[in-house]
Amino acid sequence: MADQNGFAAIHAPRRRAVGALLISFAAIFAWSAIHPHDYFTWLLEVFPAIIGLAILAATYRRFRFTTLVYGLIWAHAVILLVGGHYTYARVPIFNFIRDYWGLGRNYYDRVGHFAQGFVPALVTRELLLRKGVVKRGWMSFIVVCICLAFSALYELFEWRVAMASGSGATDFLGTQGDVWDTQEDMATCLVGAIVALVTLSRFHDRQLQARDAAAKSAAG
Repeated sequence: MADQNGFAAIHAPRRRAVGALLISFAAIFAWSAIHPHDYFTWLLEVFPAIIGLAILAATYRRFRFTTLVYGLIWAHAVILLVGGHYTYARVPIFNFIRDYWGLGRNYYDRVGHFAQGFVPALVTRELLLRKGVVKRGWMSFIVVCICLAFSALYELFEWRVAMASGSGATDFLGTQGDVWDTQEDMATCLVGAIVALVTLSRFHDRQLQARDAAAKSAAG
C-alpha cells in the first residue's frame, strides 16, 4: 500500500517526463519501422524493446521505476530502434567514423552491448534494492553477474536464430568477420554494467530516497 501511495504522490513534472518518453519512443519506433534495411532483421533487433515496453506497461500500477531508470530504458530502446532500422553494421554515423579513422568495422554494435550492461545494471539494482533481495554489500557483484547472465543468454538466442534461419541472420549477428565478436560483446556489456554502478549509484540512491520520502509522506 505504501508503494502505491508513494507513487500517487509523484510530482507532475515526473509524470510528464515519463509521458514525454513514451511519445518520443512511439515517434522513433514509427520512423524505425518505415523502410528498414530488412524487416526480418528489424523485428529481431527491436523485439527486446517491444517486450520491455509490454512488461513495463503491465506492471506499471504495481511497480514504477525512478525517472532515471525510465530514461535509461528509453535510451536503450532508441539504440535498438536505430540498430534495427539500419542494422548494426550499417548505422551511417558509425560508418563515417569507421572510414574517417580507418577502423576495421562499424562499432555501433559495441554501443548496443555497452548499453546492454549499463541500463540493465540500474534496472536490476532498483529491483533488488526495493524488494530487499540482496544486501548492499553484495549488490554490485550480484548486479554485474545478472547483467552478464542476460548477455550470455542473448548471445545464445542469437546463435539459435542463426542456426534456424541460416544466412538470413547474418545482419542480426553483426559479427562483421570478427571471430571474437561474442566474447567482445560480453566484455563490453561487463564494462557497461561496471561503469553504470560506479557513475550513477549515488544519484540513483538519491532518487530512491526521494521516492521513499514521498511514500512515507503520503502514507502518514
